[in-house]
Amino acid sequence: MTINPSRLAEFGWNSHFTSQLDTDDFERFSAVRVTAVHRSGLDVAGDSLATQIPPLFSEDEEGAATVGDWLLLDPETLRIERLLERKSLFKRRAAGTGRKLQLIAANVDTLFIVTSCNLDFNIARLERYLALAREAGVTPVIVLTKADLTETAANYEREAARLMPGLFVETVDARDPASVERLADWCRRGETVALVGSSGVGKSTLINTLTGSGSIATSGIREDDAKGRHTTTGRMLHRLPSGGWLVDTPGMREIQLTDVHEGIDEVFADIVEIAQKCRFRDCRHEDEPGCAVNAAIESGDLDAGRVRRWKKLAAEEAWNSASLAERRARDKAFGKMVKNAMKDKNMKKGS
Repeated sequence: MTINPSRLAEFGWNSHFTSQLDTDDFERFSAVRVTAVHRSGLDVAGDSLATQIPPLFSEDEEGAATVGDWLLLDPETLRIERLLERKSLFKRRAAGTGRKLQLIAANVDTLFIVTSCNLDFNIARLERYLALAREAGVTPVIVLTKADLTETAANYEREAARLMPGLFVETVDARDPASVERLADWCRRGETVALVGSSGVGKSTLINTLTGSGSIATSGIREDDAKGRHTTTGRMLHRLPSGGWLVDTPGMREIQLTDVHEGIDEVFADIVEIAQKCRFRDCRHEDEPGCAVNAAIESGDLDAGRVRRWKKLAAEEAWNSASLAERRARDKAFGKMVKNAMKDKNMKKGS
């Protein structure tokens, strides 16, 4: 079995992955894409191959395989030979107080950020998703659902569109294939879209409509707070009738940003540009003299609430990223200590 890029194109293969192969790789290995991750193993699919293989373990958290990854396998043993370099990667710090990094999805082209025209619509949450998308280098699309339940859907559209210049915003009826058709440009053959949003916004309904099936369980929303119950429990790739691929993700209510400094800068580019004019380079934009950000707030050029959200996200990201870096440094030092101890022990045995 050889690697044929043209036949793998329907799975999302492109020149980014071809460029990572040596001439011998095309003859020696099979290329497969991870379509689902389970505790017991990975579901993978490729040219004339669809099976489950053991999980890929790695001391480096980003070295583990996640949904959307491309792997090279030994065609005889199905042993993983290599994880190919990703084109994009979504990750977050796992919920809770731990430092563990959680991989969400890899090699995504477009992120559908799904929210509804009700109490779920939350600017701060949308800005978090946008920062994730921009850091990963993928195209974000805000998808508004449940517009039929309000008479002010246009207001939600305008508010979402103001989050970033040129941001795509689409309002759809998640139950209506004709309405969902406006998302078709991002779902063409070989394209991969990821779908994120809190529970109850109609993600499962939208997936069922996009895939043309009713295989994803759906549930209603609680009338008191417009929030839904979780209906998706794991990440997986769904094949779309249009030839694209869709990654569903469980509802993520707690999104701890990690290593997304550049993404935050892109989402809040207007504030970052003004902040560069502050008198002091380490200005915290509180009560320092010569603060250009505070001056812009006073003049009405910047919204104070948006500045507060920017400062909060930037502080959170810096703290999370520093904590991860420190933990990785400690782990590396510990590993080196163990290695040296074993080396000394073996030398003593040999003497």
